[in-house]
Amino acid sequence: MNRIVFITGATSGIGKACAEAFASAGDHLIINGRREERLEAIKNELTENHAIRVLTLPFDVSDKNTVFDAIYNLPDEWKNIDILVNNAGLALGKDLFNDAHLHDWETMIETNVTGLLYVSKAVIPVMIKNNKGHIINISSIAGDFVYQSGNIYCATKSAVNAISEGMRTDMLPHNIKVTNIKPGAVDTEFSLVRFKGDNDKAAQTYTGFKPLSGEDIAQTILYCTSLPDHVCINDLTITPTAQANGVYFFKK
Repeated sequence: MNRIVFITGATSGIGKACAEAFASAGDHLIINGRREERLEAIKNELTENHAIRVLTLPFDVSDKNTVFDAIYNLPDEWKNIDILVNNAGLALGKDLFNDAHLHDWETMIETNVTGLLYVSKAVIPVMIKNNKGHIINISSIAGDFVYQSGNIYCATKSAVNAISEGMRTDMLPHNIKVTNIKPGAVDTEFSLVRFKGDNDKAAQTYTGFKPLSGEDIAQTILYCTSLPDHVCINDLTITPTAQANGVYFFKK
């Protein structure tokens, strides 16, 4: 399709799967993440397998000055971003409110909320100038269903829901679409990060049922961005068949 797609958190999981999906569709990519070596490896893989261009932007989305410097100083051929996928995010810890660590809370808020705001604020001006664009915000079913020990992670995703609605409303005069994607259980590095490298705890999250994959979410996002110009999917909740909502699962 030869669009320019900017994906944050592209080094693994949903973000990496999105890079692969858009590359397969013929789109050019700006991929962001904190792990520069992994970004370069993904760039090499995608450019080898697809007739596309890839630009790497290694930075932490919560670092305001770096975000704005990197995006404002994009080479001219990369400035006209058509699609922004705000995917960078994480859960840290699964502790009761009174036992949780302040650093975990701060990191989740700075990445899941503040980082999304920084990147969006930097990218939106060019979309307004072009009178077109599509912003995909990756929220979570946890933004609708607060579960025990989810506390601040759920709060950050609830904030993404509200930000998406406000952004969509304010961008109406500029022909900019905003789609809020709310995945259920997805088997990525998410749980390994949440449980701080504890493989056993991470694996238990997905036992007894078949979870979604990053590719499932990526294909859904690609579909949302491939609809006619006058069609926008505002909110989309996607779960594995064994999951009813943020709380109830059928596990064998």
